[in-house]
Amino acid sequence: MKRKKRLLAAGCFLVLFIALTALVSTVDVAPIGPAGTSVGFSRVNGAVHDSLGFNPAWYRVTQWLGYISILTAVCIAAAGLIQAIRRKGLLRADRELIMLGCIYAAVAVLYILFEKVIINYRPVIMPDSTEPEASFPSTHTMLSCVVMGTALMLTGRYIRSAALRRAAQAGCALVLALTVIGRLLSGVHWLTDIAGGLLISAALLALYAGIREPAGQ
Repeated sequence: MKRKKRLLAAGCFLVLFIALTALVSTVDVAPIGPAGTSVGFSRVNGAVHDSLGFNPAWYRVTQWLGYISILTAVCIAAAGLIQAIRRKGLLRADRELIMLGCIYAAVAVLYILFEKVIINYRPVIMPDSTEPEASFPSTHTMLSCVVMGTALMLTGRYIRSAALRRAAQAGCALVLALTVIGRLLSGVHWLTDIAGGLLISAALLALYAGIREPAGQ
């Protein structure tokens, strides 16, 4: 039952993400972005961005937090690969790690897809760029939430020391929370970009929570 409920939750979050994407593309669209780019929910997004502005310090913090998320994903993937080599077969690694590899692959595909399919552009032109960049959903938020969220799920099984496990869980939660909050405060995303990143992350996390369990659970 738990497996079915988690997969159902994944489907619900995915539907909400698709609905938000459709609404952002059609509701209150106005050219409030840089270089006259159009933005959905322009009143809300514009008001939030005007109140926060662009904060380079928070942008740099979230960039470094993103590197931590990537490093965490690489370490987990390496652990799974080492396990597969020792057991002489990729499919002989723990089910949790095999399924996580599938989730990581999905994140990579979505990351590339959202860079190509433009829903909204960033509220600012980045210092190292000369033109507006894709903004919806916040793929930085998606990456951090999925990597740190799945890492949290793995700590109970792979970290035996209670003290070390609590420290790892606190670290994952801190990186996740600071990335989401910092990405909004940095001013490089609209409010709906962050919301979109959270919804697609929730869908992927619920999906992983479901598929990591054997059928019938």
